[in-house]
Amino acid sequence: MKLHKLYLTIALSIILSQFYALPFMDGEKLVFDVKYGLVNAAEATLEARTSSYQGKPVWHLSTHARTHNFFDKVFKVRDRVESWWDRETLLPYKFAKNLQEGNYKQHRVHIYDHAAGNSTYQKWSFSDSRFENSVMDIPANTQDILSAFYYVRSQPLVVGKSLYVDITADGRAMKTEIVVHRRETQNTIFGRVNCLVIEPKLRSEAVFKQSGRILIWLTDDEFKIPVRMESKITIGSFVASLKSASQVPLKTK
Repeated sequence: MKLHKLYLTIALSIILSQFYALPFMDGEKLVFDVKYGLVNAAEATLEARTSSYQGKPVWHLSTHARTHNFFDKVFKVRDRVESWWDRETLLPYKFAKNLQEGNYKQHRVHIYDHAAGNSTYQKWSFSDSRFENSVMDIPANTQDILSAFYYVRSQPLVVGKSLYVDITADGRAMKTEIVVHRRETQNTIFGRVNCLVIEPKLRSEAVFKQSGRILIWLTDDEFKIPVRMESKITIGSFVASLKSASQVPLKTK
């Protein structure tokens, strides 16, 4: 009987470890060249590292985008977005977004209390130099904008089927549809690879201050590494292509 319980415990541990298996490694860093039209104007990074938040183990997820010096005179971008994502529950504790895009600036923070079902939303007032705070209800298992992307990478994606994720950001809770459009082959730093083309139907400003749809190309494997992104933003459209990758299981060519 004890042996049977031991086997059952081992089996459950294996099942749970597979269920919570994530498609990225500690220290994953993805660097993208960002083109506005034909001009290579900026660089953007995505990083995932182990960290802690108030003594709890988390994934510290971050993205940083900045225009090159020569392009700053045309349209200066200094964007940083961060998420502190619980390693066990895969739910965010905190989300912070700092955007500077031309004359537009934004600083917003969400502190999530999943047990209480609410979030403290902090919106920085540049005119008053202070945060405007409010408390709002949140749906169960909500993600933030950045953690939602990593969550989607951990899910099975099927062409023609949509995935729905609750996202709370910018003072709003949104049921967000992730459309899996098609398969495409792309030339990448990993060689020519099969990709899935997905589109998050966001009803909020995402990592950038968007003005249109965003398409993302993920490698069509268990890792779902983003290799290309296209979107319209304030001054037009951009294309971000992966130019280097650290701590990933795929080999670059």
